[in-house]
Amino acid sequence: MITTEKRQMELMPIKEHLHENKQFTDNPDCQEGIYMTIDFYRKVGYNPPWISYYFQLDGQLVAGGAFKGKPVNGKVEIAYGVFPQHRQKGIGTQVAAELVLLSLNTAPSVIITARTLAEENYSTCILRKNNFKFSGTVMDEEDGEVWEWEYQPQFTDTPFLTSR
Repeated sequence: MITTEKRQMELMPIKEHLHENKQFTDNPDCQEGIYMTIDFYRKVGYNPPWISYYFQLDGQLVAGGAFKGKPVNGKVEIAYGVFPQHRQKGIGTQVAAELVLLSLNTAPSVIITARTLAEENYSTCILRKNNFKFSGTVMDEEDGEVWEWEYQPQFTDTPFLTSR
């Protein structure tokens, strides 16, 4: 868990099968994402901890985040999204940091990447706050031309990225 301003964020794993995720299927914020996640598991496999998570803060689900599959060729990609009513509160930064920490604690040598739309936006700010550096433009199967970012561990002055 990440602690900031006495608030703890809890990772809640999304399990492999829909019937195992009742607490999410009943939540309106999770309706679309839970079904997409289960479909994604069917395509790439279910390989904890390289899975999807919902994030809970103060007893309320606030965001989703994931690894886009297990590491391949020494790299893993993270993705995240904050539910609309919880945006612009620093939650996205915390979610990205939690995914980075989980990756570092599991496989410290894996390179952590993320992709954003090819423009400055909230996600690019979130990644910069979490010590990601722009590494170039790439073609994404789903989104077309996007920016790719890579976590740079030598820049660990970010308050969210501290050992537990």
